[in-house]
Amino acid sequence: MTGFIKDYRQELESDIWLMPPMYHRVWQWLKYQVNHRDNEIPMRDGSKLNIKRGQHLTSVRNIAQSVGYYEGAKWKEPNPKTISAILVWLEKQGMISLDRGQGNRQYTLITLLNWDLYQDRNSQGNSKYTADGEGREHLVDINKNEKNVKNEKKNTSRLKYEISDMENAKLLFQLMLENNENCKEPNLESWANEMRLMRERDKRTEEQIQYVMKWSQRDPFWKTNILSPSKLRKQFDQLIMRIKEEREKRKKEIKQEGFDLSE
Repeated sequence: MTGFIKDYRQELESDIWLMPPMYHRVWQWLKYQVNHRDNEIPMRDGSKLNIKRGQHLTSVRNIAQSVGYYEGAKWKEPNPKTISAILVWLEKQGMISLDRGQGNRQYTLITLLNWDLYQDRNSQGNSKYTADGEGREHLVDINKNEKNVKNEKKNTSRLKYEISDMENAKLLFQLMLENNENCKEPNLESWANEMRLMRERDKRTEEQIQYVMKWSQRDPFWKTNILSPSKLRKQFDQLIMRIKEEREKRKKEIKQEGFDLSE
């Protein structure tokens, strides 16, 4: 999963560079995540939402999870209220626009304003140069948020997963990439459907799925074994037992953040 976006040196002189680091981290994450072509996403009410180039359908909670980081051995995530405040600031700066949906169609659709202008291949930006003087754009790992064309032709109907299932599928892949940057890009639709099965058939909550998923990718043994949602689903009960055992051994070191697996 490789590709590139353009970053400009002018950001060093912009207001966002003077803000706390999380502001720029969220801004960069949004630039990596937006669609690079128009697409459609099925909604809960059976309709489809058009997601255009330069837009990303997400949630405040998912952004908070995605811009989290390790401090030593401890995983840290910003408070969703902090993310909301950052999004409002970006909107006031004219960098993004927000559409939160109405009625039964609740979502957070983020549009990066002037995206085509920023990413125009003919515009000037930061480049690296080869020995012979020819410029090449700096490659970074990004999520293009677009389906594989071959898979689109093969799939005559969409899998009935929800947006949260797709976000969980992306989160698992992101965590795997942190452990191994050479991970092969999966079929995210298939992964999202497996996440749906965990919710609907196995009666796992989103909080449980995300907690166990993150724990498995931090554990030295399980991070080499849980490499897909199907493996996560198969080993879910055993993973919960291991988490409880670890908590018993390290009660004083582990701080629960409003989530209890003992229920």
